[in-house]
Amino acid sequence: MSTLEVSPLESSSGRPGEPVINDFSIQVATVNGSGSQTANSVLLRALFQMGIPVSGKNMFPSNIAGLPTWFTIRASKDGYIARRKEIDFLVAMNPETAREDVLKLDSGAAVVYDEPLGLKELRSDVHFYPVPFDKLVAPVCPDAKLRKLVRNMIYDGVVAWLLSIEMPEVRKALVKQFGKRKAKAAELNWGAAQAGFDWAARTLTKTDPYIAERMNATAGKVIIDGNSACALGAMFAGVTVVTWYPITPSSSLVESLMGYMKRFRHDPETGKATYAIVQAEDELASIGMALSAGWAGARAMTSTSGPGISLMSEFIGLGYYAELPAVIFDVERVGPSTGLPTRTAQGDLLKNAILSHGDTRHPMLFPSSPGECFSMTGEAFDLAEKFQTPVFVMTDLDLGMNNWMADPFPYPERPIERGKVLTAEDLNRLGGFARYEDVDGDGVGYRTLPGTNHPGAAYFTRGSGHNQKAQYTEREDDYVNNVDRLADKFETIRKHVPRPVVELNPKATIGLVAAGSSDYAVRESADQLRREYDTETSYLRLRAYPFTQELTDFIRRHEKVYVVDQNRDGQLVALMRLEFEAELIARLCSVRYYGGLPLDARTVTDEVVRQEGL
Repeated sequence: MSTLEVSPLESSSGRPGEPVINDFSIQVATVNGSGSQTANSVLLRALFQMGIPVSGKNMFPSNIAGLPTWFTIRASKDGYIARRKEIDFLVAMNPETAREDVLKLDSGAAVVYDEPLGLKELRSDVHFYPVPFDKLVAPVCPDAKLRKLVRNMIYDGVVAWLLSIEMPEVRKALVKQFGKRKAKAAELNWGAAQAGFDWAARTLTKTDPYIAERMNATAGKVIIDGNSACALGAMFAGVTVVTWYPITPSSSLVESLMGYMKRFRHDPETGKATYAIVQAEDELASIGMALSAGWAGARAMTSTSGPGISLMSEFIGLGYYAELPAVIFDVERVGPSTGLPTRTAQGDLLKNAILSHGDTRHPMLFPSSPGECFSMTGEAFDLAEKFQTPVFVMTDLDLGMNNWMADPFPYPERPIERGKVLTAEDLNRLGGFARYEDVDGDGVGYRTLPGTNHPGAAYFTRGSGHNQKAQYTEREDDYVNNVDRLADKFETIRKHVPRPVVELNPKATIGLVAAGSSDYAVRESADQLRREYDTETSYLRLRAYPFTQELTDFIRRHEKVYVVDQNRDGQLVALMRLEFEAELIARLCSVRYYGGLPLDARTVTDEVVRQEGL
């Protein structure tokens, strides 16, 4: 094939030929089930191994193979890892979406595409690189059945040449992806990548400005998804009972935990498991088992998403009222109903805060990174046992299932907190106890565990009306005293949840508030507001509900506070409005995104600019 002839176009900076180094986004458009995940992960990891900060976002369909899927890799010399709206480099492999994908690009973008698609004729302001994938893969992979999977590695090689991604790093990433047990598969795929690279080097003329250059910004870091990080956190926190029912996007949390527990939590002498992982018949059964295990003294958890939480409502009310510890991982997705199962959202905040009928309030933790998924999982188990209540760990599909850079997790050094558990020796000394009595003035009663060898250890665990001694009652004063004590306990929890991260700017009259995975987009948005609009902002990242005094103080310090929500109804700001007086509520403004894609900085910036009239 002759050398591709494309007239040089202007770079995104507007100056012809000026390179754009380590600041671009790559979108790979393929079809579900085509094996593209391996090729995409190899590209991501190769850039990461070159020391360039990266993040990977996978947008995949919830239905059968053959539907469109997009994987976006962002490389940022400045360390921004939120999704970027703009696509600089498109790999178009899906005939169904190729034309639309190309037409959406900004001027100056680059497109690698399967030659038969004929995309070059669509626009004159984009850099096109047609590639004969079928011709290139045939000599590399004689087995026609495997070619559909291997041909994706061709674009890894082509993109590597175009962007100057180092091929030794591609090979290293391939070996890591396949592992030692699949050496032959790794070599086959390496051959395809090399074929793509060699063909591009012989044939193409690079006209786009995007280049990858080695940095040293990822040394010592790892790539991991939030679900795996939560799983590791649960294992290190001492979980012994795991109950679950599969649901996207939380299934991989327990699946990862299974692998870790099989590897590290078997008795070395007997080989027997020191844990139980049970796939229940549905979500209702799974939360019932987890609460029962917590009642019996186990560190217990379940993992689900919004539809599963809805089914768990009644049992979680039992956990609150009977005071049973359990940790519930809610990996949020788009609802209501089935919604968009493979899109991300933060739409369960209001529901989980007051889940179940009657007056209930539940603690929620908001990790924003894999590192916090790991550390805050341990905190969740401690809170659940210390306060004898269900605790939610709130992540989302973006954080849970996508690839993130992270520092290695520190080994937990803080002792496990089991809370107010009375032993037989304690009961001998005390003479007895009342299960629901507030002895210490913190709203938290003492409990015993089943099997405690003492006649005074027994009590009824009641989801119906009960007094301090756990005796059945429908007396008005007993009920009021009990639910008031639970409210007091919630106020005590407020003093023990993780504190927010507060970054005050003395020049700012505007504050930004966010939680969870919104953090990355909001931080980048703050830089955009300063750089493009000369607008200074302070920032508070919430790490837990109930809210703490830091949030109140932050709102008081600023004329306006923009609360960022990944849901239609502004659920995070609504929770604040339930707690604050009118003077503080008047300062709150809502920034909402609910399209199902990971939040990007430009969306936040544009909405703040609109409301500020900048």
